[in-house]
Amino acid sequence: MFYCERTNDSEGSTSEPNSKFSIPTIDLTGIRDDPVLRDGACEKWRFFQVIKREIPSDVLDEMIKGSGRFHQQDVKVRKEYYTCDPNRKVAYVSNYSLYHDPAANWRDTLGCVMAPHPPEAEELPAICRDIVVEYSKRVKAFASTLFELLSEALGLNRFHLEKIGCAEWFLLLCHYYPACPEPELTMGNRKHTDNDFITILLQDQIGGLQVLHDNQWVDVTSIHGALVINIGDLLQLLTNDKFISVKHGLLANHPGPRISVASLFRTDGDDSLVYGPIKELLSKENLPLYRDVSLKEYLTYYYAKGIGTSGLSHFKL
Repeated sequence: MFYCERTNDSEGSTSEPNSKFSIPTIDLTGIRDDPVLRDGACEKWRFFQVIKREIPSDVLDEMIKGSGRFHQQDVKVRKEYYTCDPNRKVAYVSNYSLYHDPAANWRDTLGCVMAPHPPEAEELPAICRDIVVEYSKRVKAFASTLFELLSEALGLNRFHLEKIGCAEWFLLLCHYYPACPEPELTMGNRKHTDNDFITILLQDQIGGLQVLHDNQWVDVTSIHGALVINIGDLLQLLTNDKFISVKHGLLANHPGPRISVASLFRTDGDDSLVYGPIKELLSKENLPLYRDVSLKEYLTYYYAKGIGTSGLSHFKL
């Protein structure tokens, strides 16, 4: 485990969260009939929680438990999955960006690349294998629904974002944050934006997640049975800033351990893939803000600068 010292930055990472705000909670049973709610959650907040989604609560609960079972095994068992090989489909890591960042996070992670080519069943840890497969199947279907809704909110054909590959690559990250003996010195996960199109986050009831809104850090209250959705950098680029990725992070000042499961969606790692603002969204009044950029170029810059502030400004016209 590693300590990550907090710094007094301009975005107030050490300030008390603002309790006057709360991120929106959306009941998906009515969202297709409420475009104002759909657009507002994506454009104003970029972070929202979803209830009445397509995944049963018992599947969500078992995913949290399964992740805990893996991380609470003896270290000799867990280290069989430890690797620094980026090509492994199943990997156990502590601070996967350790050599890119100025400080480390208070977190261990089991990562599984579940699409487009999922691992063989025997590659997954037996102690959580069944629930990883079941949850991944359901969360990928749920992501398809979200991309349809986002496409409609942009005024595009409902299948537009999926057709261009936004849900093609799917990484499941099972995070484990042990109880911290010196939380005042530690960040569970440093403030950052995500390097994908969207992230679907399942979290336990411990709390600690924060999002930056109107230059103030806002607590993301844990709601049992809810999934947290946030916009990533690549969707901001595609939508020409209509949807904007948001900085978020995790404090370590809550009792532990804390468990969360993040599902990251983007395209497959084809070096030839190039992204730019969606042409159908552009006009004389809405000129492109970004140049076309390959996935390889974007990811290389994202990690080279150190995970934290969005790197999209580097690609602005």
